[in-house]
Amino acid sequence: MNQAHFHLLITHLPIFGSILGGLVLGYGLWSKSHQTKIAAYNLLIISSIGAVIAYLTGEAAEERVEKIQGISKDLISQHEDFAVIALVGLIILGVTSIIGLLLILKKSTFSRSVATITLMLSLISFGLIARTGYLGGQIRHSEMNSSTTNPAPGGEEQDDD
Repeated sequence: MNQAHFHLLITHLPIFGSILGGLVLGYGLWSKSHQTKIAAYNLLIISSIGAVIAYLTGEAAEERVEKIQGISKDLISQHEDFAVIALVGLIILGVTSIIGLLLILKKSTFSRSVATITLMLSLISFGLIARTGYLGGQIRHSEMNSSTTNPAPGGEEQDDD
């Protein structure tokens, strides 16, 4: 397994982890369960670590795929630029999750407020990382790109609808 393959595998962790962690945290807030909030915080911290790993393996993945014929360097650039924004969002989410976890363990009165903020950050982070994943998917999955058409056998464009 090379770093490009590892990049593709690890990128799913922050996407699914950020939304799942947010849902679990929301349930923990609703049910007032400290154990559920602790589980959510751990999931969000792991998701943030996954985002860092995905970002760090992105350069090696880029070097590997940019040599493939038909790969758009513009799409790679868009994915890379948006990945920085998503990474910052997930790092902030991870730090907020660590703070929330510590506040729960210390039984602080601020733990509910931080949990609510963390829930909002998880939703924002999910949006950012999902967009990053979408842009990354367009690099190799031409079926995701709406501007790609399939020519019919006679040379005319064919509509799949």
